[in-house]
Amino acid sequence: MWKIRDRTFNWGERTYLMGVINITPDSFSDGGLFTSVAAALTKVEQFNPYIDILDIGGESTRPDAEPVASVEEIRRVVPVIKAVRSQFPDLPISIDTTKVSVAEAAIAAGADIINDVSAGRFDLGMLPFVGKYQVPIVLMHMQGQPRTMQKQPYYKNVVEEVSKFLHNGITMAIACGLPQDLIAIDPGIGFGKTLEHNLQLLRELEKLKTLNCPILVGASRKSFIGKLCNQDHPSDRLLGTAAACSIAIAHGADILRVHDPKEIKDVCAVTDAIYRFK
Repeated sequence: MWKIRDRTFNWGERTYLMGVINITPDSFSDGGLFTSVAAALTKVEQFNPYIDILDIGGESTRPDAEPVASVEEIRRVVPVIKAVRSQFPDLPISIDTTKVSVAEAAIAAGADIINDVSAGRFDLGMLPFVGKYQVPIVLMHMQGQPRTMQKQPYYKNVVEEVSKFLHNGITMAIACGLPQDLIAIDPGIGFGKTLEHNLQLLRELEKLKTLNCPILVGASRKSFIGKLCNQDHPSDRLLGTAAACSIAIAHGADILRVHDPKEIKDVCAVTDAIYRFK
């Protein structure tokens, strides 16, 4: 269970939605759309009735993405976090970053959760930081780095290797002083995985339940959905995303990270009723 501001997250009770806003020029789906505070706030107003967490990022992690300096990342995200916190005081905010300096600035500005796609590997100060300040964190699996992760990813057994990686990440976070009940895990759909790797992870997602942490799944608008549905543009992948989200819930997802929370809220309502409340 997480308690953040006026929200209580009772894992297993229902599916929770994390809405995505990228304050970047180059993210794969919404790059360049929310580079101003006003544009970001307008989108949050649309999201707010449907989401449980707002995820804000200032560095693209799409395949082949170029790294961004921490000072630039902070310049992008901190004004938006402050504005959202002022207008939506009870909305939990997560900061999507791999840099502890950005995490520190974001938490100081009003963010509540760290969403680290490197699981603390890229900046060795991240896990000590969350341990010291007892900040909830999402640890995600990624093979390689954003610039290289889709260059012939290989696993002998993708589910076993992802599970082992996440187990190690949990162990390291706990060793840094963070209680396990403040850790969530993410198998990293689309991060260093082929189409078949992504499908296998979704088929066997429930195996990650043995790690005893809430599971976040971010399949929204990903390229594997585009391949399966023959949809080149990310914004045309809503129905494929809905199918992937429903399957993720059926196999144990607790949080869905999505670009279309209004529509996916209905997917959660129906899938929860069928699978979670049986």
